[in-house]
Amino acid sequence: MNHQFHRLCTTIAASFIMLTIHAQDPNFYIYLCFGQSNMEGNASIEAEDLKDIDPRFKMMPAVPFNNANPVRQAYRWYTATPPLCRSYTGLTPADYFGRTMVANLPDSITVGIINVAIGGCRIEHLMKDFDPASLSGEAQWFQNYMQEYGNQPYKRLLTCAKLAARSGVIKGFLLHQGCSNNGDQNWPTKVKTLYNDLLDDLNLHAEDIPLLVGQLLDREQGGACWGHNSIINNIQKTIPTAHVISSQNCPGRDDHLHFLAEGYRIIGTRYAEKMLQLMGITDIQMEHTANYSPIYDAIPEITADSYHQDNNIYNLQGVRVGTYNRPTDFQSLPTGLYVVRGKLIGK
Repeated sequence: MNHQFHRLCTTIAASFIMLTIHAQDPNFYIYLCFGQSNMEGNASIEAEDLKDIDPRFKMMPAVPFNNANPVRQAYRWYTATPPLCRSYTGLTPADYFGRTMVANLPDSITVGIINVAIGGCRIEHLMKDFDPASLSGEAQWFQNYMQEYGNQPYKRLLTCAKLAARSGVIKGFLLHQGCSNNGDQNWPTKVKTLYNDLLDDLNLHAEDIPLLVGQLLDREQGGACWGHNSIINNIQKTIPTAHVISSQNCPGRDDHLHFLAEGYRIIGTRYAEKMLQLMGITDIQMEHTANYSPIYDAIPEITADSYHQDNNIYNLQGVRVGTYNRPTDFQSLPTGLYVVRGKLIGK
């Protein structure tokens, strides 16, 4: 009997070891993305964002995507076709972060992201000690967003992260938040608390897990909260393993808070560029490269101020011929070349 019991225990132990080896793939790199509306994604997803998505780029929904096509269940891995946060959100920095990562890593590497972000949230809403009872005074739309995460986004992110860690290895955190804490001098300390809590609860070490922090829409692009970037820029004084991701030249919407789709592509690529550099990869293939050349300088009627402050469409004579918010805005224009925010666009 004892011999049989010993054999049974040995078989169970061996099976458990084999399951663990199979489940924890060291070539599956996982990144946690969190923040407010810009990390959630506030721009419309355009046709180019749905093309050529490498199946090595995965996403794990933190909430059910009941209105997506196809429907996605929470806590399972899917190819990272946008949207990546919730079924009704838009393009996010995580999209072109992941696309750029897999384009520059060996074919044996898979990249997975988990995105827990809530439009309008303060950094306090994302923290471990957040009290859901405090939501009673918030706007109903915000309460609805929080309810999708059970009013505890930190707990939901942690749950997803622990499940994801069974599949692969957590390699870094991406944060984009600050508009709702605009000017808060204690913001870096709060971010550090959030960062350290995640590290502790996931049994991770700061030296292995860089925190990439994106700037808000900058002054030149008309950002309403550009002043908070001076606080973000000094985050490394509080968190030595943090790195700032520039928002310079990332086009923004007329609400002065959010990026346009082009802006998300640019800043998402920059998140990946920094992460790859930290991995020792310097010859980087950019998944999305913006044209930064100041074309408007060659057209006297288009000034630097107009380039930064509006989404106007200009012809090559410097005449305003429309406003750009989405690709269909070009449909009524004749075939030719146009300038939008310093970028030459052909139709």
